[in-house]
Amino acid sequence: MNCNTEALLFPQSSAGAAPRMDIYVGIHKALRAMMLDTLLAVGRIDLHDPAETQSTCDRVRQLADLCASHLGHENDFVHAAMEARRPGSSGRIAAEHAEHQAAIAQLRVAVDALCAAGCAASQAEAALRLYRQLALFVGENFAHMHIEETQHNQVLWSCYSDEELRALEGAIVASLPPAENLLIMRWMIPALTPAERAELLGGIQAAAPAPVFSAVLEAVRPHLGRQDWAKLSRALAPAPARIVA
Repeated sequence: MNCNTEALLFPQSSAGAAPRMDIYVGIHKALRAMMLDTLLAVGRIDLHDPAETQSTCDRVRQLADLCASHLGHENDFVHAAMEARRPGSSGRIAAEHAEHQAAIAQLRVAVDALCAAGCAASQAEAALRLYRQLALFVGENFAHMHIEETQHNQVLWSCYSDEELRALEGAIVASLPPAENLLIMRWMIPALTPAERAELLGGIQAAAPAPVFSAVLEAVRPHLGRQDWAKLSRALAPAPARIVA
């Protein structure tokens, strides 16, 4: 990979400049983590266990719901902001979003087919079909998110200040139903670096009522390892009373 290609694939702020506000990094880490975990669950599903089969199907449906919602938020907020200051800049990804909506609908059909399968042979066939379909969906989304994180960020950084981008992100978060926000936190926080995790939760701790902050911690703690939890506890000091060791 030459330097010019690398610059296009992995754009950075100017040398010595502070990193720009990246509206994609957290939510995309959450989606990647959830997609991979769900794909693994489908791949190793025990079709002889009805409860596990149902739970795995429910996880695929939950992923489909979150992906559909995420597409809507990007269309309504991020693409609208891009088009307002650089018309046409979101066209390629907007077209891919329409394709992804169709793919999400197809995933729902595949999940329903697995749940409706009667005999062992048809169940196995439906499960493998769902697995391969989900794998393609995940792969396409990974490539899609990279374009957003590179080309779309270049548009946003050239057209908006970091303060404006934080306000845009705040508007998106404010539009989320509480249950969806908690689901995102459940996948996002474990997927972040310790520094990113501390910054995000520190901001919630400072701005949100104590019960809201406690609910977020309760949602994410089972998914953090012992060392990660210890690092987070130290980072969130001087409010250790809210962290149960």
